[in-house]
Amino acid sequence: MDNFLRVYLPIYLLAYLAVAFVLPTYKTWKATGINPITFGKADTAHDYIGLVMKCLMVLLLLMVVCYSAGKTVYQYLMPIGYLEMPWLRIIGLALVHIALAWIAVAQFQMQDSWRIGIDEVHKTALKTKGIFSLSRNPIFLGMMVSMLGLFLVMPNALGFCLTLMTYFVIQIQIRLEEAFLEKQHGPAYQAYKKTTRRLV
Repeated sequence: MDNFLRVYLPIYLLAYLAVAFVLPTYKTWKATGINPITFGKADTAHDYIGLVMKCLMVLLLLMVVCYSAGKTVYQYLMPIGYLEMPWLRIIGLALVHIALAWIAVAQFQMQDSWRIGIDEVHKTALKTKGIFSLSRNPIFLGMMVSMLGLFLVMPNALGFCLTLMTYFVIQIQIRLEEAFLEKQHGPAYQAYKKTTRRLV
């Protein structure tokens, strides 16, 4: 299974990046002429979160590359031997694929409201139907599940740290975005919060 995963995981990660970021960014820009990437370089909590997310993504890429390079290189990430069990890997693989499909559906249903970060210039429509009736933040939920799944497939010290950091950074970003959405949409968002959970 190791040999298969060393080839497959980079392919999965490229598909994940395409579905979660590249394709919806291009689609939104093409349809609206608006750059949906709102993170900048200002000294704000919002932009700092954006920087941290970029660093986490680079470290995730590094982890997959080290795993695919073979055991000699992967040892530097301090594998957690007692978690390297076939049944945990199967659960991990199931989680990453379910999460990818979940994210893809959420991206499709967001349509032109897709943004990376908080867009204070262009007002976006409030999405409450479909998958957004199950979770107020389905894409963030999918990202956290993906990270957990990858950790189960490749249990190592870096992956453990990335999983924890991803969880906390996303929780902070969710709160920033929800405060903004409540300000932008007012009573409509307040009513939405009462009927739909933050994550699941």
